[in-house]
Amino acid sequence: MLSSVLRSERAIQVNIAIMRTFVQLRQMLASNAVLTRKLMALEKKYDAQFSIVFDAIRELMPQPTPKKKRSIGFAAWEEK
Repeated sequence: MLSSVLRSERAIQVNIAIMRTFVQLRQMLASNAVLTRKLMALEKKYDAQFSIVFDAIRELMPQPTPKKKRSIGFAAWEEK
């Protein structure tokens, strides 16, 4: 956020690099979703003979980790 506020040449370059990194991250996540959809479509198309192949491909794909939701607001201390 500081690189967005500062007006030096270096701050501008850092801000551009940060934006490019987020764009690449978004593209990587989208391509993984596309790959998952294509794999599911192929699995529906072909019979059970290829189930071992599809399972092996799924093991090679990175699994998304579920995010913990933080509670928002005030939490009162419990008396012990």
